[in-house]
Amino acid sequence: MTVGFLIAVVVSVFAIVDPIGTLPFFVALTDGYTKADRAIVLQRAVLVLGSILSVFAIAGRFLFAAFGFTLAAFEIAGGILLFIVAFDMLNGRITNTRLGAQDEADALARRDEISVVPLGIPLLAGPGAISTVMIYVGSAGTDLFSILSVFVAIGVATGATFVILHYGQGILRALGRVGAMAITRVLGLLLAAVGVQFVLSGLLAALPFA
Repeated sequence: MTVGFLIAVVVSVFAIVDPIGTLPFFVALTDGYTKADRAIVLQRAVLVLGSILSVFAIAGRFLFAAFGFTLAAFEIAGGILLFIVAFDMLNGRITNTRLGAQDEADALARRDEISVVPLGIPLLAGPGAISTVMIYVGSAGTDLFSILSVFVAIGVATGATFVILHYGQGILRALGRVGAMAITRVLGLLLAAVGVQFVLSGLLAALPFA
């Protein structure tokens, strides 16, 4: 694998984690928090993000074996899921696969738990992000550079999420909700292309005549 693969993985994981799309919710949910309390929520949320993605990146190939499904099948399913996530991002809304109306209401009522649910899971480390790292690790085979690339991508996405959410209020004021939405839509377009590529790769591997 090449440096191009590393760049593709980093961009894909960052896009699906989408800290910019999560930023307005984080700022609203921590409104009124002291600086120290907001920092604790943020630290726990990014810790959950990095931990969950790393665990599934490590355990991905074992899950394939345990459930008996192929990488091709997971690529097709994961690609469809990513496209659904991307479609919602392109339409400027947080996807239903990540946060429902009831989840948001519950989160607002239980602010002491928001660092884990729903910020850590499923807003940041949602099913789309989990599927993405599992697919990339599965497709890496035994290539050490490719496997390490996935963990580098997780680290970059986690670090970028911390920075973006840490400076969230200032960033949101600078971008405005329209600016944040525009960036989310651009990331959604990139993510849609990744989803389509996953589906195509899965089909090529699964169909004997491809």
